[in-house]
Order: sequence, then C-alpha cells, then structure tokens
Amino acid sequence: MAEDPTQVASHVYKTVFENDRVRILEAHMAPGEVTVMHSHPDHIAVAMKPAKFKFRLASGEEAEGELEAGQAMFVEAADHTTENTGSTELHAVLIELK
Repeated sequence: MAEDPTQVASHVYKTVFENDRVRILEAHMAPGEVTVMHSHPDHIAVAMKPAKFKFRLASGEEAEGELEAGQAMFVEAADHTTENTGSTELHAVLIELK
C-alpha cells in the first residue's frame, strides 16, 4: 500500500476530523497539479466547486472524472495519483471510511 496522502502530499490534503470510524480530509489542488502516489481506503469525495480530474492507479490504469459543486462520488480503496485536469482550483472534501 502506498503512503498516507496527508504525509506525502500535505500541501494538498489536510485532516479536518478523525475518529475511530472516519477521517475527513480537505483537498486543494491548483490547475495542472499532480500528487505523488498515495492511498486512501474506501471513501466518498464531495466537490466543493466544479472539478475535473484524472486518477492514475498503481496498475497503470487511468480514470477521468468531473463533478459539479456539491456532487459526490464513491471511490474504492486504491493506490493512485490525482491530477487536476481543470482550469480552476480543485476543492474537495474526502470522507474516508475505516
């Protein structure tokens, strides 16, 4: 398993709440920014503003996505990088399940 995102990409991911059942992260990424490989458990991502992004999995697979402000998506546990492919800041809240 890859590293914790708050450790290897602390400029992007900040923990805003954590207990024995969930951890909530806030993410901010500039347009074109790419994170290093990291891992999350199963989680829900909620876009705080419109977002376009690409995940690159450790296996080499890629997945692109787009969310409107307030829209949520479920993301299965994985090792991946994230790229902000949009032209504006990516701002999201991630709710990691423990």
